Amino acid sequence: MPTALITGITGQDGAYLAQLLLGNGYRVLGLLRRSASSDIIGERLRWLGILDHIELLDGDMGDLGSLVRIIEKHRPDEVYNLAAQSFVASSWQQPLLTGMVTGLGAVNVLEAVRLAAPRARFYQASSSEMFGRIQAAQQNERTPFYPRSPYAAAKLYAHWMTVNYRESFSLHASSGILFNHESPLRGIEFVTRKITDGVARIRLGLARELCLGNLEAKRDWGHARDYVRAMWLMLQQKAPGDYVVATGRSTSVGEFCRIAFAHAGLDHREFVRVDPALFRPAEVDALKGDAAKARQVLGWAPEVGLEALAAEMVEADLARHRARQKTG
Repeated sequence: MPTALITGITGQDGAYLAQLLLGNGYRVLGLLRRSASSDIIGERLRWLGILDHIELLDGDMGDLGSLVRIIEKHRPDEVYNLAAQSFVASSWQQPLLTGMVTGLGAVNVLEAVRLAAPRARFYQASSSEMFGRIQAAQQNERTPFYPRSPYAAAKLYAHWMTVNYRESFSLHASSGILFNHESPLRGIEFVTRKITDGVARIRLGLARELCLGNLEAKRDWGHARDYVRAMWLMLQQKAPGDYVVATGRSTSVGEFCRIAFAHAGLDHREFVRVDPALFRPAEVDALKGDAAKARQVLGWAPEVGLEALAAEMVEADLARHRARQKTG
């Protein structure tokens, strides 16, 4: 039975990845930073019905000693670093925290692997936000980076350090440059989930409008369940590498609104309001990924389209709010 350690296991990607690994016969360990909100720790894992099948271990991305002790004790075959301060908007308000967790935290995990389990295979969750002010209409592994937020800059540091550890210490260290990926487990602060939750509230009479920022920003959106499969495939390869993971379809925030509202039988133009206060200080105008390498080398392709993704998220939020109405 192979053993995998996942940092960020309580997030969207960590939960879906844990589910995938358990289905493939892994022993799954999750790094857990204890906090005052211990009553909701593992909510996503519980939602997927897998919480009781995972071993949660106390540790912290900023504490190299705790990471070394965990890896020395459990000797994982694979380490997936998904932990980050991952909300882009907050990174302008907390740039140092973002740099420490998203950037230096990744290096702490790399160093712990190098010291305690150098034969383990390592995955770094890189981000399409690193492309920022895009240098090509469609971005692949060779497209130059131009980060436009503290989050993107921190991710870029972690990305290049992963490359450096691979080349300096011969670690099997790979990076997935993942474009936006969503699901019913997405945090409510992210725009797609904010939209689908808003749709559910309006449909059920709990709200009258939805305030958003830049409706013209375009993103390449896929399903998180598809994207964690790409993560796992990277670590099954003989040689490590970096891979763009994307659908190749770019859609505006406004169009995502139209799709989500239409699923609930609503016209988004009647309910969506633009609030300039929600615009980013420096916007990433458009992202569109070229995942040709992932298709060719990994045999990976997305299975869930945008319309199906939006419908799944709207239905999940409708179910959540209906359940709250019943218990309330």
